[in-house]
Amino acid sequence: MIGVGLGVVGMIVYAMLPKPVGVDLSTVERGPLRVTVDEDGRTRIKEQYVVSAPLSGRLLRIGLDVGDEVIAGETPVARIEPTDPALLDPRVRAQSEARVKAAEARLKQSNTQLDRAKAAMDFAESELARIRNLREKNAATATQLDQREMEFRTTTEDFRAAKFAEEIARFEIELEQAALLRTQGEPDGEGDDSNGDSSNGNGQFVIRAPISGRVLKLEQESATIVTPGTQLMQLGDPSDLEVVVDVLSRDAVRIVPGARADLDQWGGDDPLQATVRLIEPSGFTKISALGVEEQRVNVILDLDDAPEDRTTLGDNFRVEAHIVVWEEPTVLKVSNSALFRHEGEWSVFRLYDAHARLQPIELGHQNSLESEIVNGLAEGDRIVMHPSDQVTDGVEVFER
Repeated sequence: MIGVGLGVVGMIVYAMLPKPVGVDLSTVERGPLRVTVDEDGRTRIKEQYVVSAPLSGRLLRIGLDVGDEVIAGETPVARIEPTDPALLDPRVRAQSEARVKAAEARLKQSNTQLDRAKAAMDFAESELARIRNLREKNAATATQLDQREMEFRTTTEDFRAAKFAEEIARFEIELEQAALLRTQGEPDGEGDDSNGDSSNGNGQFVIRAPISGRVLKLEQESATIVTPGTQLMQLGDPSDLEVVVDVLSRDAVRIVPGARADLDQWGGDDPLQATVRLIEPSGFTKISALGVEEQRVNVILDLDDAPEDRTTLGDNFRVEAHIVVWEEPTVLKVSNSALFRHEGEWSVFRLYDAHARLQPIELGHQNSLESEIVNGLAEGDRIVMHPSDQVTDGVEVFER
């Protein structure tokens, strides 16, 4: 009986002894770590042109459809017939003369901006060549070279935009001069249809495409009476795209021009590469899906991939952007699944002699999956993943 009693007591004691807890373990290792700002974005055509009616008249039905290709100076996009006596009215003629003068002023202004952009691009190009020579002699840092390359790229884009604006201003002045000729009338009743800025023999005023591209949107399609400034259609080049990403203002201050970005969920198999060109200096208020007011800022990205690699991507398409704000090729890192807060500090359970030991740590940079270890752990340490409430300091554990 004494033996039986001791056996029962022994089994009770054994049953009350703490059992090892099965856990998942991971090893602290070194590797690359990248911190990104992840937001949705949309594509847009860099340069869009709105074709407007230069004078009053009867707009004939537009035969183009959205997506049709147009060639600068060749494709007729709209025809306007005169409505007597509006085209011969002195008041309309005076207004046409004023619009011609305004168009001439815009052309002069665009020429000045083009010269300024050309000078800035030439200076950036010379600075880039100088820094490259210094870099070859190890007299300049890689950061300085990256800055000069970014400045040259930015000034090149500015020159390209200024050149485009100058071409548009030149077309507008030709259009307004042609409209002035129409208000003055044509005694012989004949005209030349070889240029996009003149009337044809039927008294129609022909508007030709100012740029080469495609029809993006038709504002007026059916025949109607139009007045000067009435928008008829929007034209643009779908292959010349940029990406607009609105991010939180607190994230925007961490993004710098020249930062790399990956674009996925755009419909292709491989992510697209992009570069930050501009962080807009003014923010705006946006209501989130949860009804919270957020201050957001637009970040403009230039696509690095060739247009042939993204032919199906068009204007106002959705993408997911991952903008790199910090990146290192080799850091000591740990999975975020092992982290928890203990007495106001980040901590993990480190495996030591088959027991889980509470280990406070100091973190550096973090992304959604991993964190940089600044202090508290060493490479090769084994830590507990997804610690449950059964894992406490000093408890015996085993790997499942």
